[in-house]
Amino acid sequence: MKIKTGFRMRPLGDSFIVTGEGIEQINFNKMISMNATAAFLWESLEGKDFTVQDVKQLLLDEYGIDEEIAARDSAAIVDKWKEAGLVE
Repeated sequence: MKIKTGFRMRPLGDSFIVTGEGIEQINFNKMISMNATAAFLWESLEGKDFTVQDVKQLLLDEYGIDEEIAARDSAAIVDKWKEAGLVE
């Protein structure tokens, strides 16, 4: 999967937001809020093809968390991004 074209992440206080820009996202009227971990993942994956396993590995490498927690969290964030229409 890949982050869809036309989405931009920007800082907003202590959080980050993702909004749709350009003609590709003309019907996207949402603003998605992300914490620092989600923003790290977004920046690491933007413009690349990736799998849930790739997301899991990023979490393991960056945060040194338990593998089971990384698997659960990576699946959850990818599901949220799919539900929001951010990835294809």
